[in-house]
Parts: sequence; C-alpha cells; structure tokens
Amino acid sequence: MSDIFGQVINVLLGFFAIMNPVANTAVFIGMTADETAAKKREIARKALLIAFCIVAAFALLGNVIFHMFGITLPALRVTGGILVFLIGTHMLNGERSKMHKGRGQDYEEDEDNDIAISPLAVPILAGPGTIATAINFSSSSGWVDTVITIAMFAVLCVVTFFFFVSGEKVVNYLGKGGVNIVTRLMGLILAVIGVQMLIEGVFGAIAANKMG
Repeated sequence: MSDIFGQVINVLLGFFAIMNPVANTAVFIGMTADETAAKKREIARKALLIAFCIVAAFALLGNVIFHMFGITLPALRVTGGILVFLIGTHMLNGERSKMHKGRGQDYEEDEDNDIAISPLAVPILAGPGTIATAINFSSSSGWVDTVITIAMFAVLCVVTFFFFVSGEKVVNYLGKGGVNIVTRLMGLILAVIGVQMLIEGVFGAIAANKMG
C-alpha cells in the first residue's frame, strides 16, 4: 500500500511540475482576455478534456501510437516548439495570432474551438513533456501504474480547470491595461518555451541519429 501511495504522490508531483497549472493559468488569461466568462469556461473545459484524452491514450498505447505513425518524440518537440513560438511572438506584439482572429461573426465558434484545441490542449497542456511523462509513468510495471497515471492526470486537469476559472477574478483585478501587460509577458514566456522545445527536439533527433 505504501508503494502505491508513493507512486501516486510521485506521479501527481511529476505531472504538476511538467504541466505547471499556475503558469498555464497566466497563459490562459492572456489568450482569452477578450472572451466572456462563460466562453472562457467552455474553452477551458474543452481544452482540458482534449488534453486528458490525449494523455490517457498515450498512457495506454503510447509506444504503439508512436510506432504506428512513425512519430518520434524529437519530431513532436520540434513541431510543438514552432507552434508555441509563433503564438508567443504574436502575443508579445500585443496581437492575437491568426488562429485567434475571426474573419467575421460566423467564424467565432470555430475560432474559439481552435484556441481550445491548439495551442491550449496541444501543445501547452498535452505537450511533448507531458506525453513523455505519461508514457514513462505508465510503462513501469503493469496496469496499476497505467491506472495511477491516468487518474492523477485527471486530478490535475480538474485542479487546472479551477485555476483557469479563477483567472477571471485576476482579470477583473488587473483591468485592461494589466491584462495587456500579462499578455505580452506570457507571449515572451511562450516564445521562450517554444524555443526550448525546439532545441530539445533538435538535440534529441541528433542524439537518436548518433545512436542509430
């Protein structure tokens, strides 16, 4: 029993460190500053549900999925890094990226869904690091580890949702000018995260080729 409890704590802390709900809340605030409270809840709910499904799938069938589609973790890091960097540079300039701009009222629903799917769900919430962490935890020693991994990520998703919802109070406190500052700062952080993911992906690919 103590071993299982230790594994639960280890997995929960591991996911918390790699996913960082506090930092992601600041990013969420910056990306959804123009949305209503109800729309923010909807975006948060959808993004976290998608992230959970992705991580659960990789926890169950991670190695199979990678081999089936010929995907490597370095390739996932490079792609995610480029995407996050582009989003970050737009936010840094005080703009919303093209994926956030509607061309008209009829496109508003699709654009909001895009935010939930990318970049929130992938690669910010369910990024290469989170996926790799899930695979590592779930492949240790059987189905118990897989169940613990999925359950702890579900707990973290619930915690993150409440962080995102509480972010509305922060927005009201900061005001429009404060949110603009937060948006630019989070854009800088996202751009740096994107570059870091890109670097890790490139070095991972080089190391893999040397081993091959």
